[in-house]
Amino acid sequence: MKHTHGSIEVVCGSMFSGKTDELIRRLVRATIARQKVQVFKPSIDVRYEVEKVASHAGSTFDAIPVEKAAEIRQKLDPDTTVVGIDEAQFFDAEIVTVAQELATRGVRVIVAGLDTDFRGEPFGSMPVLMSEAEDVAKLHAICMVCGDNASRTQRLVNGRPARYNDPVVIVGADELYEARCRLHHEVPR
Repeated sequence: MKHTHGSIEVVCGSMFSGKTDELIRRLVRATIARQKVQVFKPSIDVRYEVEKVASHAGSTFDAIPVEKAAEIRQKLDPDTTVVGIDEAQFFDAEIVTVAQELATRGVRVIVAGLDTDFRGEPFGSMPVLMSEAEDVAKLHAICMVCGDNASRTQRLVNGRPARYNDPVVIVGADELYEARCRLHHEVPR
Protein backbone atom coordinates (compact mmCIF):
# COMPACT_ATOMS: atom_id res chain seq x y z
CA MET A 1 0.00 0.00 0.00
CA LYS A 2 1.44 3.40 -1.04
CA HIS A 3 1.11 6.46 1.17
CA THR A 4 -0.49 9.56 -0.32
CA HIS A 5 2.55 11.53 0.80
CA GLY A 6 5.81 10.79 2.56
CA SER A 7 6.95 11.94 5.96
CA ILE A 8 9.82 11.85 8.40
CA GLU A 9 9.21 10.69 11.98
CA VAL A 10 11.97 10.91 14.59
CA VAL A 11 12.05 8.89 17.80
CA CYS A 12 14.80 10.23 20.07
CA GLY A 13 15.95 10.31 23.67
CA SER A 14 18.71 9.05 25.94
CA MET A 15 19.98 5.51 26.08
CA PHE A 16 17.51 3.10 27.72
CA SER A 17 14.51 5.31 26.86
CA GLY A 18 12.89 2.76 24.51
CA LYS A 19 13.75 4.35 21.14
CA THR A 20 14.37 1.08 19.32
CA ASP A 21 11.33 -0.54 20.94
CA GLU A 22 9.20 2.34 19.64
CA LEU A 23 10.80 2.10 16.19
CA ILE A 24 10.07 -1.64 16.10
CA ARG A 25 6.48 -1.06 17.31
CA ARG A 26 5.86 1.35 14.42
CA LEU A 27 7.50 -1.03 11.92
CA VAL A 28 5.40 -3.98 13.11
CA ARG A 29 2.21 -1.91 12.72
CA ALA A 30 3.26 -0.98 9.16
CA THR A 31 3.88 -4.67 8.43
CA ILE A 32 0.44 -5.60 9.79
CA ALA A 33 -1.00 -2.93 7.46
CA ARG A 34 0.68 -4.84 4.58
CA GLN A 35 3.15 -2.07 3.83
CA LYS A 36 6.56 -2.97 2.42
CA VAL A 37 9.10 -2.20 5.18
CA GLN A 38 12.89 -2.03 5.00
CA VAL A 39 15.13 -1.19 7.94
CA PHE A 40 18.70 0.12 7.89
CA LYS A 41 21.29 0.49 10.63
CA PRO A 42 24.92 1.61 10.78
CA SER A 43 27.30 -1.31 10.26
CA ILE A 44 29.28 -0.25 13.36
CA ASP A 45 26.29 -1.30 15.53
CA VAL A 46 27.12 -4.95 16.23
CA ARG A 47 25.92 -5.05 19.84
CA TYR A 48 23.32 -7.78 19.33
CA GLU A 49 22.95 -9.14 15.81
CA VAL A 50 24.50 -7.86 12.60
CA GLU A 51 21.32 -8.04 10.47
CA LYS A 52 18.76 -6.96 13.06
CA VAL A 53 17.92 -3.88 15.05
CA ALA A 54 17.58 -4.92 18.66
CA SER A 55 16.38 -3.11 21.74
CA HIS A 56 17.84 -3.45 25.22
CA ALA A 57 14.52 -5.10 26.13
CA GLY A 58 15.08 -7.86 23.57
CA SER A 59 12.79 -6.87 20.67
CA THR A 60 14.30 -7.38 17.21
CA PHE A 61 13.49 -6.58 13.57
CA ASP A 62 15.43 -7.58 10.44
CA ALA A 63 17.74 -4.82 9.23
CA ILE A 64 20.33 -4.14 6.56
CA PRO A 65 23.67 -2.86 7.90
CA VAL A 66 25.21 -0.02 5.85
CA GLU A 67 28.41 1.95 6.30
CA LYS A 68 27.26 5.21 4.74
CA ALA A 69 23.81 6.75 4.38
CA ALA A 70 24.10 6.80 0.56
CA GLU A 71 24.03 2.98 0.57
CA ILE A 72 20.38 3.15 1.66
CA ARG A 73 19.50 4.43 -1.83
CA GLN A 74 21.31 1.49 -3.45
CA LYS A 75 19.76 -1.17 -1.21
CA LEU A 76 16.21 0.19 -1.21
CA ASP A 77 13.64 -1.95 -3.01
CA PRO A 78 11.48 0.10 -5.43
CA ASP A 79 8.21 -1.03 -3.78
CA THR A 80 9.25 -0.12 -0.22
CA THR A 81 6.80 2.30 1.40
CA VAL A 82 8.22 2.45 4.96
CA VAL A 83 11.90 2.87 5.82
CA GLY A 84 13.20 2.47 9.36
CA ILE A 85 16.62 3.85 10.31
CA ASP A 86 18.07 2.96 13.70
CA GLU A 87 21.00 4.66 15.50
CA ALA A 88 20.83 7.55 13.01
CA GLN A 89 23.30 9.64 15.06
CA PHE A 90 26.10 7.36 13.80
CA PHE A 91 25.43 8.05 10.11
CA ASP A 92 27.23 10.68 8.06
CA ALA A 93 25.45 13.97 7.26
CA GLU A 94 24.05 12.47 4.03
CA ILE A 95 21.40 10.75 6.18
CA VAL A 96 19.42 14.01 6.16
CA THR A 97 19.37 14.20 2.35
CA VAL A 98 18.47 10.52 2.04
CA ALA A 99 15.55 10.90 4.49
CA GLN A 100 14.32 14.04 2.69
CA GLU A 101 14.52 12.36 -0.74
CA LEU A 102 12.61 9.31 0.45
CA ALA A 103 9.88 11.40 2.09
CA THR A 104 9.55 13.51 -1.07
CA ARG A 105 9.08 10.27 -3.05
CA GLY A 106 6.16 9.27 -0.79
CA VAL A 107 8.01 7.02 1.63
CA ARG A 108 7.29 7.08 5.37
CA VAL A 109 10.72 7.40 7.03
CA ILE A 110 10.99 6.48 10.72
CA VAL A 111 14.31 7.46 12.29
CA ALA A 112 15.48 6.50 15.78
CA GLY A 113 18.57 7.76 17.56
CA LEU A 114 20.22 9.57 20.43
CA ASP A 115 19.48 13.30 20.25
CA THR A 116 22.41 14.14 22.54
CA ASP A 117 25.83 12.59 23.16
CA PHE A 118 27.34 11.75 26.56
CA ARG A 119 28.18 15.45 27.01
CA GLY A 120 24.52 16.41 26.66
CA GLU A 121 25.23 18.12 23.31
CA PRO A 122 23.41 17.58 19.97
CA PHE A 123 24.53 14.29 18.39
CA GLY A 124 25.37 13.93 14.71
CA SER A 125 22.59 14.78 12.26
CA MET A 126 19.79 14.14 14.76
CA PRO A 127 19.03 17.86 15.39
CA VAL A 128 18.65 18.48 11.63
CA LEU A 129 16.48 15.38 11.20
CA MET A 130 14.32 16.56 14.10
CA SER A 131 13.85 19.98 12.48
CA GLU A 132 12.93 18.37 9.13
CA ALA A 133 10.49 15.85 10.65
CA GLU A 134 6.72 16.04 10.61
CA ASP A 135 6.66 14.21 13.95
CA VAL A 136 9.21 14.05 16.79
CA ALA A 137 8.78 11.83 19.84
CA LYS A 138 11.27 12.43 22.66
CA LEU A 139 11.30 9.49 25.04
CA HIS A 140 12.67 9.45 28.57
CA ALA A 141 14.39 6.80 30.63
CA ILE A 142 14.63 6.65 34.43
CA CYS A 143 17.52 8.41 36.19
CA MET A 144 19.75 5.79 37.79
CA VAL A 145 20.53 8.21 40.66
CA CYS A 146 17.14 9.63 41.72
CA GLY A 147 14.43 7.84 39.72
CA ASP A 148 13.10 10.94 37.95
CA ASN A 149 12.73 11.23 34.17
CA ALA A 150 16.11 10.98 32.47
CA SER A 151 16.94 12.85 29.27
CA ARG A 152 20.72 12.41 29.32
CA THR A 153 23.15 9.56 28.69
CA GLN A 154 25.88 9.29 31.31
CA ARG A 155 29.07 7.58 30.14
CA LEU A 156 31.12 5.99 32.89
CA VAL A 157 34.72 4.91 32.29
CA ASN A 158 36.13 2.73 35.04
CA GLY A 159 33.16 3.75 37.21
CA ARG A 160 33.74 7.51 36.85
CA PRO A 161 31.99 10.06 34.60
CA ALA A 162 33.70 10.42 31.22
CA ARG A 163 35.51 13.71 30.80
CA TYR A 164 34.28 16.34 28.33
CA ASN A 165 37.30 15.94 26.04
CA ASP A 166 36.94 12.14 25.76
CA PRO A 167 36.00 10.91 22.26
CA VAL A 168 32.27 10.94 21.51
CA VAL A 169 32.32 7.44 19.98
CA ILE A 170 34.52 4.80 21.58
CA VAL A 171 34.34 1.40 19.91
CA GLY A 172 35.26 -1.50 22.15
CA ALA A 173 36.18 0.50 25.25
CA ASP A 174 35.38 -0.81 28.72
CA GLU A 175 32.64 1.64 29.51
CA LEU A 176 29.16 1.72 30.91
CA TYR A 177 26.20 3.95 30.17
CA GLU A 178 23.42 5.06 32.47
CA ALA A 179 20.39 7.23 32.00
CA ARG A 180 20.51 10.39 34.10
CA CYS A 181 18.38 13.48 34.70
CA ARG A 182 19.82 16.95 34.10
CA LEU A 183 20.74 17.35 37.79
CA HIS A 184 22.71 14.10 38.05
CA HIS A 185 24.35 14.15 34.60
CA GLU A 186 28.09 14.82 35.11
CA VAL A 187 30.68 15.81 32.52
CA PRO A 188 33.89 16.95 34.22
CA ARG A 189 36.01 19.38 32.17
